[in-house]
Amino acid sequence: MSAPEAVVFDAYGTLLDIDAAMAAHAPRLGDRWPLLSAEWRSKQLEYTWVRSLTGAAHHEDFWLCTRDALAFVLARHGIADAALARDLMEAYRVLPAYPEVPEMLRAVREQGISTAILSNGTPGMLADALAHAGIARLIDEVLSVEEVGVFKPDPRVYRLASRQYGCPPDRLVFISANAWDAQAAHAFNMRVVRVNRADAPDEYGLAATGVPVLRDLSGLQDLIA
Repeated sequence: MSAPEAVVFDAYGTLLDIDAAMAAHAPRLGDRWPLLSAEWRSKQLEYTWVRSLTGAAHHEDFWLCTRDALAFVLARHGIADAALARDLMEAYRVLPAYPEVPEMLRAVREQGISTAILSNGTPGMLADALAHAGIARLIDEVLSVEEVGVFKPDPRVYRLASRQYGCPPDRLVFISANAWDAQAAHAFNMRVVRVNRADAPDEYGLAATGVPVLRDLSGLQDLIA
């Protein structure tokens, strides 16, 4: 893989640990917190896709989609605790980075390669999360879908990165832990690396197209060197 103009990262689930919000309040949620966390994520993404597909008039930003998804999951499990819901949302705003992320970002930038985030998150969400995780200074550009008013996997989102760097998509490497996100970036002609922390099966035929898979991000700097 030749050196790209930039490495563009998805944020939630790729750089930021999306299970950390529920884990932080595990004593209040009990042993079912991993299930609740997975359901929260699934419903959150469902809301973004439905709002994108039903048109601009139905757009609601990622913070509100996240809040609505949490409300649904808590109600479905019979958890009526407004204080807990508030605390979970605040925990989601300051998700930590995965342990290997800071060193990886430093190593990529030491190679003279720009780092960027391309995320469903609002600018405010991303600023808070990156600052709390201690990686804000390691990210050169932060791109939010709010610039185009539609969520991933709409092609207009991935075009933001190409426009930002003034280069064709194939001069950018896109990194995501979400197979659907990786597929969309691949379809947009970006060079893609999938992070597969859970050792999930291949999806969308990504392996057959030669998309590299990493167990975590600790080896990324070597892959793009």
